[in-house]
Amino acid sequence: MRVLVVEDFEALATALASGLRREGMAVDLALDGAAALEHLGTTAYDVVVLDRDLPVVHGDEICRRLVAEQSPAKVIMLTASGTVRDRVQGLGLGADDYLPKPFDFTELVARVRALGRRRGTALPPVLERAGLNLDPGLWVASRDGRRLELSRREFALLECLLAADGRPLSAEELLERVWDENADPFTTVVKTTIRRLRTKIGAPPVLHTTPAGGYWIGDPDELA
Repeated sequence: MRVLVVEDFEALATALASGLRREGMAVDLALDGAAALEHLGTTAYDVVVLDRDLPVVHGDEICRRLVAEQSPAKVIMLTASGTVRDRVQGLGLGADDYLPKPFDFTELVARVRALGRRRGTALPPVLERAGLNLDPGLWVASRDGRRLELSRREFALLECLLAADGRPLSAEELLERVWDENADPFTTVVKTTIRRLRTKIGAPPVLHTTPAGGYWIGDPDELA
């Protein structure tokens, strides 16, 4: 899941980004509204964690622009004000969810994951394909009942591939969806992580490479 955290209090922004990364998400960070718009203009995000009271460009304006542009990104709005009136205003602007500060981080994670599943075609809470079973909420992945011990990045990569439901994903797509903006576009990290993931999934192989260099998950005799 690719997430943009927009928060002008740098200590909180850094803490949120670090925590979401520990949950296996690819997270970019913006400290004001103008920086957020720059990120949104170049990267497709699943979820935007948006502080409402931002400098330079207000969070309300960012939300309005996302709606006007019909962005598929889901928005969870954060604010220090938790009154019913403010929640109604935030949702009226087009936000998909609203969380008043202070909040419990585990609740934020749950809400971000729920919004991520709703982006585009709604995904089931548990992803299954070719004997693989992955539950993002419980951080559990298995193959034919055998639990897979995966790193956070391997888990996120497997989640992305399973969500594609057999559609091949290029290394470039995977780099954008699973890693954040700090990833080197010329790195071999996707290929390396795919190799480790294949080893952990085991035989017979269900993680395949297309002639064009894309990756997909399916039964050995299944055509992608």
